[in-house]
Amino acid sequence: MTSKSTVENKGTAQLTAAMVLSGTLGIFVVESGASPFNVVFFRVLFGALALGGYALARGYFRGHGFTPRKLGLAVLGGVFIVFNWVLLFQSYENTSISVATVVYHTQPFYVVLLGALLFRERLTAAKAGWIVVAFAGLILVSGIRPADFTGGDTTYLLGIGQALLAALLYGLSTLVTKRITGVRPHLIALVQVLVGIPLLLPFADFGAMRGTGAGWGWLVGLGLIHTGLMYVLMYSAYAKLPTAKIAVLAFTYPAVAMVADWAVYGHHIGIVQALGVPLIVAASLKVTLAKPVTPVQVTRPTTAPAPAAAPAPRTAAHAPEAASRPATPAASEV
Repeated sequence: MTSKSTVENKGTAQLTAAMVLSGTLGIFVVESGASPFNVVFFRVLFGALALGGYALARGYFRGHGFTPRKLGLAVLGGVFIVFNWVLLFQSYENTSISVATVVYHTQPFYVVLLGALLFRERLTAAKAGWIVVAFAGLILVSGIRPADFTGGDTTYLLGIGQALLAALLYGLSTLVTKRITGVRPHLIALVQVLVGIPLLLPFADFGAMRGTGAGWGWLVGLGLIHTGLMYVLMYSAYAKLPTAKIAVLAFTYPAVAMVADWAVYGHHIGIVQALGVPLIVAASLKVTLAKPVTPVQVTRPTTAPAPAAAPAPRTAAHAPEAASRPATPAASEV
């Protein structure tokens, strides 16, 4: 019989591997030489083949659990995810992989803010305070100066905005996907990438792909490795790990992305920018790991026995059949 520690160690190795792969995603995007729309189109195309083949081999299509409502939510989440990728990859071009990735890692805060705004989820003073700390760190990491708003070249500023908007779309996808239960996350991810094929077809420039050559290898890698293999590793790990460990290991992704950006392209963030990274990391962990607020129950006298409480739906962190995290890298997967 496999011990709990052995299972958790396996999950740790799987999630670490997935996050390391996530950190190299920017290299594949840049080296492909394709436009962001073309990159995402071929990522979802090859990713759909990889995830579809895996789901078919594992028999996940039998008893899939989709209803029209759940399928509609998965499709909506896919729309957000696909354009989130486009904006993030555009941000790579206008800033750098390092800066775009760290700015993009503000996703957990958007989830909290959007939950409070759209679904009236309670926003505690502590969470609000940590969100302020995170955005203070964001200002430092972005390296934006007043001159950037008045100068003629606003490319860098545009890149920061694209990363922030990508994070916002990721947050929307998270909130939508959280409401899908009883469906394997692999199938939700498959629906999300399938949505991207017709959605991005009008924007894809196939003429520009002539003479791509070795770039095709990078594009195939994005689909098979960074969408197929990476998601299989992540979802397998989620079922084995507690939320706290998942949240901590998620930061392997931006760390690897920053090292890869420096090693391959010589890009690195400055000293002042580096000061913002621990602020974002600390705030993200505090917000992600905060205990849920339990509403006070008001009991009323009754002579009838109280019905047994229905069990809460399990999440992807505990069971593969339950709601998936969106198809983009762990508290902040791409």
